[in-house]
Amino acid sequence: MTAFDQTPTETSTTTPARKWLPFLLVAIALAAVGTVGATTTGASSASAAVPVGSVRAPVSLGLAGTFAILSKTGVTDVYASAITGNVGASPITGAAIHLSCPEVTGLIYSVDAAGPACEITAPSLLTTAVGDMGTAYTDAAGRTLPDAIDLGAGEIGGLTLAPGLYKWNTGVTITSDVTLNGGPTDVFIFQISGNITQASATRVTLTGGALAKNVFWQAAGSVAVGTTAHFEGTVLGKSLVALKTGATVDGRLLSQTAVTLQKNTVTEPAL
Repeated sequence: MTAFDQTPTETSTTTPARKWLPFLLVAIALAAVGTVGATTTGASSASAAVPVGSVRAPVSLGLAGTFAILSKTGVTDVYASAITGNVGASPITGAAIHLSCPEVTGLIYSVDAAGPACEITAPSLLTTAVGDMGTAYTDAAGRTLPDAIDLGAGEIGGLTLAPGLYKWNTGVTITSDVTLNGGPTDVFIFQISGNITQASATRVTLTGGALAKNVFWQAAGSVAVGTTAHFEGTVLGKSLVALKTGATVDGRLLSQTAVTLQKNTVTEPAL
């Protein structure tokens, strides 16, 4: 055997497994990253009751934010309700505002002089406010990259929710108390393709310093708050917003159709 024949080479000592090991490790790492992303932002809520809170900008309400109740087609009332904040309706005549002056701690705006005796005729202001209401609805409905989709199959009673963007392709029901837990600057946005239905004597509760002014419920369907129930946040409703007897709201009712009241308390939060 020659000296050349006795000298080993690198090729003769490299196995196929060692050759492909670096590529295998890279593939495993990429797969792990993909799995984490799917868990955090996935469309199904079945794997987690509550998503990790995310930072969201609040929905700008414009002039609509200066109203406790704003409607396009009128505000009906079973006496006596207590509204803290401004009330307005446009383009419907002021005769469609059925609240009496003593029920409102604030101003009542109308497009004409047919409203309550204390009404302020301000058609231009109302046109702007109603336009801003529509813009706010579109903004809330158009937010992308939700933290959870179809959480609880639409039933959120009994849950404690972190700040973030929640989307449902159905309606949302609240059959028991629900808690929104966050700080004073945290934002909650709920995108709902159907109705919001809150059962009687249930509560939406804010904890941790969360504020009603930073909670936005965008509903493509109607909104019904049950008898003696308590609701928190701004409703951006495409359809009817109805409060049953004795229901209370810390927030705003901004409806592109009508708002109906039955001995309710509505308190507009500070901007």
